[in-house]
Amino acid sequence: MNILLIIIIVVAIILAITGGLVQSLQFLLWVGLVLLAIAVIAWLIRAISGSRTR
Repeated sequence: MNILLIIIIVVAIILAITGGLVQSLQFLLWVGLVLLAIAVIAWLIRAISGSRTR
């Protein structure tokens, strides 16, 4: 019975760590997408305003 309890505890710890990493990776993915959108908007504004001054 002790071996079964240890296996369950180890599996629970692994699942908790994996769940935390997946949530962190999801958060970083969203941050990356937001930064990409801001960069594209800034590039478009620079391209549009640059073409007007020429």
